[in-house]
Amino acid sequence: MKQMYRAGACAAAILLASFWAGTAEAVQGVTDTEIIIGTATDLSGVAAIQGVNNSNAVRMAFDDINAKGGINGRKIHYIVEDDQYQVPRAVQAINKLLNNDHIFMALVNGGTPMNDAMMPMMFAKNVPNVLPLTAARSMYEPYHDLKWSQFASYYDQMRAGVRYFVQERHKKTICAMYQDTDFGRDVLSGVKAETEALGMKVVAETAHRPTDTEFSASVTKLRQANCDLITMGTIVRDSVLILSTIKKQGWKVDAVGPVAAYDTAVATAPGEVGEGYYAMAPTLYAYPDDPRPAVKAFAAEYKQKFGIDPNYLGETGYTAAGVVIEALRRAGRDLTVESFTKAMESINDFEDIFGGKLSFGPRQHHGSTTAFLAVVKNGRWVPVEEHALSY
Repeated sequence: MKQMYRAGACAAAILLASFWAGTAEAVQGVTDTEIIIGTATDLSGVAAIQGVNNSNAVRMAFDDINAKGGINGRKIHYIVEDDQYQVPRAVQAINKLLNNDHIFMALVNGGTPMNDAMMPMMFAKNVPNVLPLTAARSMYEPYHDLKWSQFASYYDQMRAGVRYFVQERHKKTICAMYQDTDFGRDVLSGVKAETEALGMKVVAETAHRPTDTEFSASVTKLRQANCDLITMGTIVRDSVLILSTIKKQGWKVDAVGPVAAYDTAVATAPGEVGEGYYAMAPTLYAYPDDPRPAVKAFAAEYKQKFGIDPNYLGETGYTAAGVVIEALRRAGRDLTVESFTKAMESINDFEDIFGGKLSFGPRQHHGSTTAFLAVVKNGRWVPVEEHALSY
């Protein structure tokens, strides 16, 4: 009996050891046939026009690669959760993606406050946050192996924009309107850093919630301060409402914002309220009538699939998916977070079909530092300068 007991105990120990060895070797979100990738973004809230377009383009790119057999014998299973541009919902969404869907990585998660809240949960599970839909510095600072950023930061964009308007347009009275969120404050920090560097200061500022809809008092305050440039830490909906309020008051003043407002919805807003509005952008938007064959093919496929034209953040989503597809290819069949990291770090001068470039490297997980200035003319975004701006 003792020998039988010892034999049984030994067999159980071997089985248990084998189980734990197999568990240790397993990689979350990677099976023999698929790679699970998730996104938590706004599909129905104040930034839905960006989150929907962006994740649509990612899905299209993944569908196309899956139709060709996938990557290294695996297809991508892509899951998108709606966070309605609200931090509590973003936390719920990433919790589902991490613990129910067991994603390998998160791609193009939307919103600065939402990403800031989600990243600690992701990193505790060793899940990378890849090319999120925000240009906040917290997406790459402080450095973390699991952080990957796509855009020139809001901070850098606004510093370059303010310098241009002061030196080239001779603006002297700088004011600020911004969302009272991590996003808006990051934009404001760039504005203040550059005005201070130029021996100036922000003479007046107003803050608002992302869901606010009334801006008469805020605009009046800045008008009374005699602002000749309004810097705006806003997205699409609040940008349009603010520009509409400025127009209703009959105030002729220049306004500039970051890439978050670089959207066709601003350029084509009813009443031409977006006309003359400036925005900084890491790359320039390629309209569907762009003559480049690859751009035309992308726009046609996107519209056929989703019934709408892609906006700028639709294009950045397609680029983000392209970067990930290339990194997964380079990582090989033995896919782990470590092999994916090395593959991403090996990507230098990735050129997308729209004219943008991204470069990464060891401890260099911030893909781009360029920023262009564009303005709305006749309902379209056009570049003010053909070259990127700096400060």
